[in-house]
Amino acid sequence: MTWSRIAGDRLVGAFVHTLTLTDIASTWTECVPLLVRTGALVVETIDRLRSALPFRIRGIDIDNGGEFLNETLVAYCVSQGIELTRSRPYRKNDQAWVEQKKRLCCPALFVNFFQPSSELKEKFRVGGRTVKRYDPPQTPCARLLAATTTPPAMKARLIELLETLDPLRLLEEIRQAQHQLAILADDGAAALPVAQSQDLHRFLMSLSTAWHAGEVRPTDRPRQRPPHHWRTRKDPFENTWPTFMAWFEESPEETALALFRRLQIKHPDAFPDNQLRTLQRRVSQWRAQKARQLVFGVDSTATVSGLSSLTAQLVTG
Repeated sequence: MTWSRIAGDRLVGAFVHTLTLTDIASTWTECVPLLVRTGALVVETIDRLRSALPFRIRGIDIDNGGEFLNETLVAYCVSQGIELTRSRPYRKNDQAWVEQKKRLCCPALFVNFFQPSSELKEKFRVGGRTVKRYDPPQTPCARLLAATTTPPAMKARLIELLETLDPLRLLEEIRQAQHQLAILADDGAAALPVAQSQDLHRFLMSLSTAWHAGEVRPTDRPRQRPPHHWRTRKDPFENTWPTFMAWFEESPEETALALFRRLQIKHPDAFPDNQLRTLQRRVSQWRAQKARQLVFGVDSTATVSGLSSLTAQLVTG
């Protein structure tokens, strides 16, 4: 049992914390969002989850946070006959089962019924090589149904719930909720619920090409930044650019390197060699502008509407 914080990339304001509980035997996971981390709220959450879990809690292994290591949780575990243990300080691998589940952003229903995973059965060494054997991938629900310790009434309840779930519809609802969460984090305003699509065939077809857009989850997409159009350093050719323009007009076929050498001769010790690349980019932009003027008869900074007007004139002429 551990915590994760839903905050995006901002460290100001209030956060939503997620209390994550993972069963080691079946990998069944429950995620509960909480606004504050207090011992009393943790105990109340665990007490409510016990009646909804498909198995009995025999022990709880916690990390070393103050919301877990307190008298309230210790007294509750003692009264309920639950064994309470904790991980070693600065050894997060002690809770590897829950650490790999703490970034679920609460789609636990989809993970428990439709996301299979493999468990390590054995590990041994053969000479200098470590060999690991895993069991076939299974969902947490499948592991509980195959377990002899699961009561028949609970198995029937799991099967009944599984028959009512649609993985594609559930995945689409998760994506919509994550999209609203991303909008809320960026704009600070709650987004209206997206109308649920009835065409699941279209959603299924889009999964094969979703990787083209990068990360599918909106909460993990990088924020769009405005284009960088300003200078971070002073233009080294600001005062000598009229001289370059005159040289360009005289000898447009001359290379930027030749022009740079002429400038160094005219202004000794003013332009080091590491500024050559800056001049080459500037010359490339100037030549592209002149080429556009020759072809279209307009400046390279013409707007789209200007080019559309030019096209209209060519067509009508």
